[in-house]
Amino acid sequence: MCGIIGFTGKLEAQEILLEGLEKLEYRGYDSAGIAYFKENGSISIRKTAGKVKDLRAICDENTATCGIGHTRWATHGGVTNANAHPHKCGNVALIHNGIIENYHELVATYDLEKDLISETDTEVAAALFNKFYDGENPIAAIQKVVPLLKGSFAFCIIFKNNPDMIYAVRNVSPMVAATCKDGSFIASDLTAFIQYSKKYFIVPEYAILTMSKEGISLQELDGTPIEPEFLEVNWDITAAQKDGYPTFMLKEINEQPAAITRTIAPRIHNGLPDFSADNIPESLFENCHDITIIACGTAMYAGMVGKTLIQDFLGIPVTVAIASEFRYEKPVITEDSLVIVVSQSGETIDTLEALRLAKTKTAKTLAIVNVKGSSIARESNYVLYTHAGPEIAVASTKAYTVQTAAFYLIACKLGLVQNKLTKTEALEFIQNLQNVSDNIAEILKLSANIEELTKRMLNATDTFFIGRGLDYTLSMEGALKLKEISYIHAEAYAAGELKHGTIALISEGVPVIALATQGHVYSKVISNIREVKARGAYVILLSMEENVTDASICDVHIPLPKVPDQFAIFEAVVVLQMIAYYTSTGKGLNADQPRNLAKSVTVE
Repeated sequence: MCGIIGFTGKLEAQEILLEGLEKLEYRGYDSAGIAYFKENGSISIRKTAGKVKDLRAICDENTATCGIGHTRWATHGGVTNANAHPHKCGNVALIHNGIIENYHELVATYDLEKDLISETDTEVAAALFNKFYDGENPIAAIQKVVPLLKGSFAFCIIFKNNPDMIYAVRNVSPMVAATCKDGSFIASDLTAFIQYSKKYFIVPEYAILTMSKEGISLQELDGTPIEPEFLEVNWDITAAQKDGYPTFMLKEINEQPAAITRTIAPRIHNGLPDFSADNIPESLFENCHDITIIACGTAMYAGMVGKTLIQDFLGIPVTVAIASEFRYEKPVITEDSLVIVVSQSGETIDTLEALRLAKTKTAKTLAIVNVKGSSIARESNYVLYTHAGPEIAVASTKAYTVQTAAFYLIACKLGLVQNKLTKTEALEFIQNLQNVSDNIAEILKLSANIEELTKRMLNATDTFFIGRGLDYTLSMEGALKLKEISYIHAEAYAAGELKHGTIALISEGVPVIALATQGHVYSKVISNIREVKARGAYVILLSMEENVTDASICDVHIPLPKVPDQFAIFEAVVVLQMIAYYTSTGKGLNADQPRNLAKSVTVE
């Protein structure tokens, strides 16, 4: 959510800032702007509602070598030029990710109203920094202002009379920084500067960062020096580029076989799950009497698969909690409970706060995240990194499948440790998991057929997904994908619930995507499908049957490779992803950047 980029160094800053903002467009935004030092030491700002290309159009040529840039996703105040970042007040200009919760109180207490021209909480922060800035000592101003702020924030600030210097401080909202021979960088995401440096560090919370052409220094609010902990990017820069695909989403759909292999292969030893390289001890699973999975959105739906698998397969009670609800509830968690938190970015604010609450109840917390060194990874007791590489499209695809694969590894390890699976059963289970990548590769060959069938859905206003068991959990993810990138209203229903009210929504021609991959309930699902077909629905059926031509069941049948029921979900989800993708592009929409959505939700 929102994008930050800052640079000071030997190169001209404006193009670096604009290119960095373009690389951050996937995060979701509605306005963009930059601020930089002019030759006379004054601060110049260019900003506008709209896209980075619109910002480029209003930028003039300059030779500035220090500046900050921002893409804003509106929270406080509408999408206007005045509300766009950066905000300048007096001798201070800044950009901000997060929300200042007490900004009304700050305006009243420090008489800031006369200094404000926007509707944003960010401009209040700029006015406050300006009020405490004496024209000489930026760090003293930061030390005075930060304790006054309530909420989440990541600030990049430039101060008049301190040319070529950038200052930063954060709480919760993420920032990463790096240095190289060309200068110093800071950003909300390392994709903004990876072409210049593969070594970076996470800016610690409540640390003051000072950037100059020569390098970066860190200190606590009280002035105590901090030595940054550098990490190194383990993927190539081309992983954050389209690499010949028309969109990032299509590229990421096609990357799933490799992403799953990268995630599971290092955790399989002699055909069995092994987390020793992750420093996850078997004792974590030994006395695990119940499990709570906490996540948001797609990550939560991966957790729903994990719940169904673990609960049905192993008989261990599992609860899936929506992170934004969990953190305000009184969770029933004991010291023997295992809490698994799931987040692609590792920065999802609600999931992070839910993790912090869970840690007050149990020391058995395990994070499934994709970003090394992220906040959730650092704060969880144990971490299982997925190795999906960067996911740029807002709608998650490969993150979902690698998170799901991680749950399959965990389920098998739980079964072995608790003697609920024999070694022979575990070996067979892992072999089936290892086959998933090849099975998905076969599904990807159906791309042209799936694109053709979505033409029937382009004018739909409603679509329904139905299934039972694992198919129902998958239906929820399929419905989310379709609605978030095609803007078609989509809902998922447990097929057996149709007669309890929801079948009233079925009308002539409405698309129904039916999943029937689970053998023990196959006949029941087919009966439910006949009910919607009898009421005129246009039914797309996914099953492992070779050929279903019965017109009373479906209009289109997509046959899936035959695998054990528990593993059909990996094949089916790729079909649902492609249905959503081709429906979106068929309508002429931007599948990578759906309206109103952000990739990483770092504000409540």
